[in-house]
Amino acid sequence: MKLELLSPAKNLEFGREAVNHGADALYIGAPVFGARAAATNTIEDIEQLVNYAHLYGSKVFATVNTILFDNELDDAVKMIRQLYNIGVDALIVQDFGLLECDLPPIELHASTQCHNNTPERIKLMEQAGFKRAILARETSTEEMKAIREATHVDLEAFVHGALCVSYSGQCYMSQFLTGRSGNRGCCSQPCRSSYDLYTADGRLLIKEKHLLSLKDFDASKHIGSMIDAGITSFKIEGRLKDLSYVKNITAYYRQLLDNLMDEEREPASSGRCTFSFTPDPERTFNRGYTDYFLKERQPMASFDTQKSIGKPIGEVTTIGRYTLSISGAEPLANGDGLCFFNNEGHLEGFNVNRVEGRTVTPNTMPTIKIGTKVWRNNDQQFEKQLEKPSAERKIKVEMLFCATRRGFTLDLKDEDGVTATAGLKSEHMPAQSQIKSTNLIVKQLSKTGNTPFEILKVVDATEGQYFIPALQLNDMRRRAIEILIDNRIKHFRPEDTPKPLPSPTLQMPESVDYRANIVNQKAETFYKKHGTKEIERGVEQTGDYDGKILMTTRYCLRYELGCCLQGKNTHKPRVNLAHGEGLVLRNNDNRFRLEFDCKECQMHIFSLS
Repeated sequence: MKLELLSPAKNLEFGREAVNHGADALYIGAPVFGARAAATNTIEDIEQLVNYAHLYGSKVFATVNTILFDNELDDAVKMIRQLYNIGVDALIVQDFGLLECDLPPIELHASTQCHNNTPERIKLMEQAGFKRAILARETSTEEMKAIREATHVDLEAFVHGALCVSYSGQCYMSQFLTGRSGNRGCCSQPCRSSYDLYTADGRLLIKEKHLLSLKDFDASKHIGSMIDAGITSFKIEGRLKDLSYVKNITAYYRQLLDNLMDEEREPASSGRCTFSFTPDPERTFNRGYTDYFLKERQPMASFDTQKSIGKPIGEVTTIGRYTLSISGAEPLANGDGLCFFNNEGHLEGFNVNRVEGRTVTPNTMPTIKIGTKVWRNNDQQFEKQLEKPSAERKIKVEMLFCATRRGFTLDLKDEDGVTATAGLKSEHMPAQSQIKSTNLIVKQLSKTGNTPFEILKVVDATEGQYFIPALQLNDMRRRAIEILIDNRIKHFRPEDTPKPLPSPTLQMPESVDYRANIVNQKAETFYKKHGTKEIERGVEQTGDYDGKILMTTRYCLRYELGCCLQGKNTHKPRVNLAHGEGLVLRNNDNRFRLEFDCKECQMHIFSLS
């Protein structure tokens, strides 16, 4: 079983560093039509990244996962052909209309926006012709196991990063409020806004809290159980995060996965990584962490802030006129950014001008009390470490140096069995010392420098009989390595994947509403060909929100407040709320009614504006 660590690539530079830090695969935004409109890339840059990734046997997946209007389909197909031509390994797509288009023979992955959260839904993806399904973030390990037992497609699951409060592909609030659709790559993130919470009869319960903002996802303690459940690709969220995040989180999960390798499990790419830092997820962007629904429901909201809080470092122990003393063992440094929650529960922060032991001098003295918990959300020393080259990834190579009738050859064979040969036309000049000659050959051929290779051994089949100048040995080594690099890139170019042919047993739902996200004729044709009779077009096209659910979430605000209608709370109530009272969210002039489906354990959000 090959296990794949899948990292985000905001651009070419970020993608290279993700590979350097251990990614077996990357996902990157195409020039257009990706679900992160702020993270697009040129075909030329993606081609460079493909070649760099393939050198290590890593793969590159391009995101083309927005829903498409009719006038965009031709341009999308032209772009997909360009991505295929440069060697992209697979496309991540949402729109079923693409399955009706004349696509090149490239592998297709069903985006998490296809709401892939049940065995039935994944079976449908398999029958539609997708090679892989990216599971909804809300999927538990037990549900993963059930999906694996019922299907045969590759299963990819998120393990780290930001969480959308709504099921992906089932959020229409941004489109409703701003005309910016998450399904079109332009989400305005209303879930990160602050809201007031009222009862249906107008009683204020909570004021100005981030009631729909979740902590960040961290599945690191559950990787083993996810493997046992059938997951083979482990995805890190973060195409809009900074470079230190990509380096740190990729390295962290690389080490975790490597520790789980055995005779039946192996990495999905080549090379061994070494790091000049100790990976630590708390030291780069995070809102606090939750393992979400992997095991059991638990409080997961970040009511007090939607911003990064970083790592807890201690409590305020003394307060001077211009200084603070903070408990804890984490070393502090000039330039650190520290934060805390004030008396109103809002996040405040300050920069550290000077450190003396556990006493810091803030740039601006905050209003703070003894006993206040303090976090560090900008770790100056850690960031400086990650600004420098912070990882090496080396592929093991064996060398064989031989004499021929007209000179010498150098044969290379790497850990994947890829080979390369460089020759040297030269007279056979006897060596004065066979030992010295062999030592020189081994020494010069072992110098790989900044290349991607680590020499496992050099065999001198000439047994040192001949003298070869160091310059000629160096030239042979350089040429052989250049050939090996080219051969590896060619070796890992993906094979053609025939256009998926939907299974004869594929049966789409008889009726679909706006949540099927159909906004083009080809998608409608696909559904109708496979049994759908009634189709409602998506709200991005109709603009009709009347009575429609704007968000469907597995997250439950009543549970978070300690007021679960099923009595499943494990924490005290935060508000005085009667069992049957309705709830309303308010943000400026926008009002939203909350409806709780306890049978499915879901929350629905409707507009009251």
